[in-house]
Amino acid sequence: MSAEIFSLTAFAGALLAGLIGALTGLGGGVIIIPLLTLGLGVDIHYAIGASLISVIATSSGAAAAYVKEGLTNIRLGMFLEVATTIGAIGGALIATYTSANFIAVIFGFVLLYSGVSSLQEKSNREQLQVSDYLVEKLKLNNSYPTKEGAQQYSVSHAKGGFLMMLFAGIISGLLGIGSGALKVLAMDKIMRIPFKVSTTTSNFMIGVTAAASAVVYFQQGYVLPEVVAPVMTGVLVGAFFGSRIMIKVQPKPLRWLFVVVVTLLSLQMIYKGILGKF
Repeated sequence: MSAEIFSLTAFAGALLAGLIGALTGLGGGVIIIPLLTLGLGVDIHYAIGASLISVIATSSGAAAAYVKEGLTNIRLGMFLEVATTIGAIGGALIATYTSANFIAVIFGFVLLYSGVSSLQEKSNREQLQVSDYLVEKLKLNNSYPTKEGAQQYSVSHAKGGFLMMLFAGIISGLLGIGSGALKVLAMDKIMRIPFKVSTTTSNFMIGVTAAASAVVYFQQGYVLPEVVAPVMTGVLVGAFFGSRIMIKVQPKPLRWLFVVVVTLLSLQMIYKGILGKF
């Protein structure tokens, strides 16, 4: 395959990945890596490097808008980023010394989880809850804007959320995805904050997590400009249009389509990984 055809194919695939990622809220990394490895024959380590750079780019743009709107809990995000950054560096170091086949199998199972989690009904907790000592000490409680005015909320179980974020960081660094599903799970189910806040704060954190692990991949030579350039550009364009389509389209059919696609991709990743074909 010539360099021109590779770039055009990678751009088109990344554009679709960014579009699907924006419509489902799970980011484009879960599509980009199977696209590059299964479709274009790129080594999974280089695919992860390209995915991480694209995650940084897309997260930075969206995070700025959410912060401006007052939806993001910046204090909470900075607190949890300590855990995700440590985990991401550890995961990236593990990945550089781990076989591609093992990573492919793990990625396949995480892909399955991402698909299933995208169909789960999201709770929207707006009642005040009892906060713990750490939450009060760090002033993590906050509010977010609604049509009726500012809605107050409390954060619970800061230690449990911190530990879950450590795991999410490891998965992010190991597999080159934002692991947004795990971050939202920690804030929504463990820390019991409103879903709007958990998703926007997760987006705020994803770029920092990816940047921490991307440094390790860059040092190991796994960030190739000829792979990163078309992927990053495609994801940015796809995410831009996806965020606007999301306003007009019912998301449920799109989520079902996403589940079908990622299920097929995950089974193929697991199958080829077990047979040692990466």
